[in-house]
Amino acid sequence: MHKLALSVITLWGWRRALVAVLAGALLAMAMAPFNFFPVIFVSFPVLVWLIDGIGDRGTPLRSQLGQAFLVAYLFGFGYFLAGLYWIGNAFLVDADIYAWMMPAAVVAMPLGLSLFAGVAGIAAKLLWSPGGSRLLALSAAWSGLEWVRGHLFTGFPWNTTGYALSLSDAWSQIAAFGGLYGASFLTVLAACAPALALGAGGTRWPSRWPLVAGPGLAVALLAGLWVAGSMRLATPAGTVGDVRLRIVQPNIAQAEKWKRENRSAIFARYLELSNKATSPETSGVADITHLIWPETALPMFLAEQRDALAAIAALLPDRVTLLTGSLRREVTAATQTATRSVSVYNSILQIDGTGAVRSAYDKFHLVPFGEYLPFEETLERFGFRRLVTVPLSFATGPGPRTMAVANAPKVSPLICYEIIFPAAVTDPRERPGWILNVTNDGWFGNSAGPYQHLQQARMRAIEEGLPVVRAANTGISAIIDPYGRLLRSLPLGSAGVIDGPLPEALPPTVYVRYRDRIFAILLALAAGLAMIVKIRLSRGGGKVASP
Repeated sequence: MHKLALSVITLWGWRRALVAVLAGALLAMAMAPFNFFPVIFVSFPVLVWLIDGIGDRGTPLRSQLGQAFLVAYLFGFGYFLAGLYWIGNAFLVDADIYAWMMPAAVVAMPLGLSLFAGVAGIAAKLLWSPGGSRLLALSAAWSGLEWVRGHLFTGFPWNTTGYALSLSDAWSQIAAFGGLYGASFLTVLAACAPALALGAGGTRWPSRWPLVAGPGLAVALLAGLWVAGSMRLATPAGTVGDVRLRIVQPNIAQAEKWKRENRSAIFARYLELSNKATSPETSGVADITHLIWPETALPMFLAEQRDALAAIAALLPDRVTLLTGSLRREVTAATQTATRSVSVYNSILQIDGTGAVRSAYDKFHLVPFGEYLPFEETLERFGFRRLVTVPLSFATGPGPRTMAVANAPKVSPLICYEIIFPAAVTDPRERPGWILNVTNDGWFGNSAGPYQHLQQARMRAIEEGLPVVRAANTGISAIIDPYGRLLRSLPLGSAGVIDGPLPEALPPTVYVRYRDRIFAILLALAAGLAMIVKIRLSRGGGKVASP
């Protein structure tokens, strides 16, 4: 271990850069669909040792911080490039129009997201000192900048490090207390533990205790999470009486979905699957209470299509409710002029057994470059276009909403990636009984993207103590209990239905009551302790030999 660490610490130039990128790329293996958790015990110690290799003695602070930024930036670039490669699939759906943008998009997003990792490197270096306190410094800096990444510029918390704990249902229960970012802090702290085998700058600790203390810290931390999580899982989740769900997963290729000539066939597939008998004991839609279709299920403004609504009314018994993703249009006529204003929404409609639209929810967290084009007039001049083929950029809904549903608990409806934002998936003024997430991951093909999306939906269930019902066009559709466990699901790339009861909600979790305040306390304690150690060493003349 000592020789391995020294070989990393003494790296310089392009070799240091290459190792940083490779270590970051390896970390992506801890995310879905691989969930290979042990890689974190390689990736993060390497990052620690790379920062150790930035000399203190005789090196100006500006130079130290610049090197720390570069090392962490390259580590982040490898991580995001390997973890988000699947975004390129979206540009191949209409390859003749968008394929030219794919290489730039696949590289540009990691280049931008890596800035957060680079700033984390600077923050960690400012708190850096020999020994175990540097683990606290990096854990606080890394998870703190992940929080910033999840909020700044509309936020993008995809593949936050805490998702690595999803390997174990018991481990991931920590999200009910500290949320995703608290889980991220603890994950990084455990992952850095092997670096205790060396002091900062390559100085070996007295005696051999760090060789035991490093793995011991990681084992103790993860064992504690497992015991606490297992105790929480010991209480079974019930089901809501008299609610029987059917989720339809049609598996329609994205390239075929918006072709006008396919509308009738797509609608017929939905009707057929919705009334499918799944066993000799079931007779289709008559045996359920709520039918759920995915995001923009039909390539039309469904609320304006009388024939389609009549066909839905003919399908549904009076007591059955359809919840479906759909485009929705509002036209507002100006009173002083002859002009009209048209707003297009990505929505969820509630349709009753008569074919009447009883309520609608409009998506509020839109996807940049997908559902709207930032700086639209400027970027269109350079040939940039939105990926979603609708007449206009989508309009924005008012925010999280608790919606009444006939014959079921109230629901928090979410569309596509709205599910990935911690503490932003429910209306804080009115707690729902469940979360409905409709999505179309067909954009990303048979890649890691849909698995990662599902992983994040499961974490929201744990944080909120609410079941999540997920309808995805190409998969992965699922019923998730409030502990984040998959009760029923359909594989990616398959067509079919899921029938099942609605799990019952748990009482509000600690995270619901305090949100990210617990994480903020963890962050302050870790950063404060690291700063105290650094100040004491500085006053005591403690120095670390340069490698």
